[in-house]
Amino acid sequence: MKPELRFNAFTMNCIGHQSPGLWTHPRCRSTQFNTLAYWTDLARILERGLFEGVFLADVLGVYDVFGGSADAALRAATQVPAGDPMLVIPAMAMVTSELGFGVTSSLSYEPVFPFARRMSTLDHLTGGRIGWNIVTSYLDSAARAAGQQRQRAHDDRYDVAEDYMQAILALWERSWEDRAVLRDTARGIYADPARVHRIRHDGPHVQLDAIHLQEPSPQRTPVLYQAGSSPRGREFAARYAECVFVSGPTAAIVGARADAIRALARAAGRDAAAIRCFSLATVIVAETDRQAQDLQQEYRAHVSHEGALALMSGWTGIDLSRLPLDQAIRHVENDAGRSALDNITRADPDRRWTVRDVAEHVGIGGIGPVFVGSAASVADQVEGWAAESGIEGFNLCQVVAHETFEAVGRWLVPELQRRGRFKRSYRPGTLREKLGGAGPGRRRVEN
Repeated sequence: MKPELRFNAFTMNCIGHQSPGLWTHPRCRSTQFNTLAYWTDLARILERGLFEGVFLADVLGVYDVFGGSADAALRAATQVPAGDPMLVIPAMAMVTSELGFGVTSSLSYEPVFPFARRMSTLDHLTGGRIGWNIVTSYLDSAARAAGQQRQRAHDDRYDVAEDYMQAILALWERSWEDRAVLRDTARGIYADPARVHRIRHDGPHVQLDAIHLQEPSPQRTPVLYQAGSSPRGREFAARYAECVFVSGPTAAIVGARADAIRALARAAGRDAAAIRCFSLATVIVAETDRQAQDLQQEYRAHVSHEGALALMSGWTGIDLSRLPLDQAIRHVENDAGRSALDNITRADPDRRWTVRDVAEHVGIGGIGPVFVGSAASVADQVEGWAAESGIEGFNLCQVVAHETFEAVGRWLVPELQRRGRFKRSYRPGTLREKLGGAGPGRRRVEN
């Protein structure tokens, strides 16, 4: 029997996430992103559709590479304005009981000690449904906003990440023993001091001397997500990640990246089968193929090509405004996102991407595939992509909020259930247990 597929909703606390300009569509709700109702409605839709979780992207900084300014991003609302992704999670958790929450936070700009407490608090408040997408950031504008001249060199950021992980995992896993919390009302003792330990870490980038402020949460350590596909990113994922977000324009590219991470994990002594790989994708599904195709054309009329190029310029570090629309994009070494540039230069030697191609392709769903059709047609495409790439699930972008995810739950999920490829109910337990990981009382990570 073929394994069940998993869906995460890939979104961001902003107006224009991966489909620049679609906020102008008359049915799109994304301009309401600053309201609680927007997020609670989304959470209910996703849980009804049996999505594994909501995967919240984030950036610190603005997309100001295109044209040398943030003007294009501001005009198109391309990931700006953007709110704090963590603050919407408690509201979504309040109206759901099973939906997981993977939140992006950059370790480059988050001090270890308060961040460890914030994540433990969220894990408590959600009943063990929290995950952390570990990123190191890729925008110079974020570094300048943090008082630095520019971001660290690409590989140096992963040196910092290694040090950071050693410190934060020690806080989550070793500061409080499993039996430290007594809640002994008769003796008036809440916690046993002998079982609470001070963590001392004196690394090259992180120094720490502290007791973790929160008692152990249901998962202790959040589910660890990671989205880097560069060689250093893959090495990092192989050491720490439980779920890996792999993007690419073809299943072959995605599959090669997923296989490389699993091979590195095996070399590091990990069970590679325990790493869940999620592929970026966008689904436009309707009752018939023709209706879905018409819907895609309707959506394309709202794409901001300038916003798409602003997005891709930020991802790659290349100012695409300086290139003619029909010029092929070539690879250069810089400190932006390596995988985004590889996607349109080296990853697929049979494809020649021009600036015009990028503007059109990124306009809906970013750099991933767009599956269009009836439930049966899209199910065929989803199954085919999973089979060729070897991934376990998809991080699905929304084109029009919340229409895209409602349609997935209405049309695609029942079809996949009929084929035995999608769950009919949630697995009990924490997010880690729902994903097939270890239960309470066992250490999930080593450091």
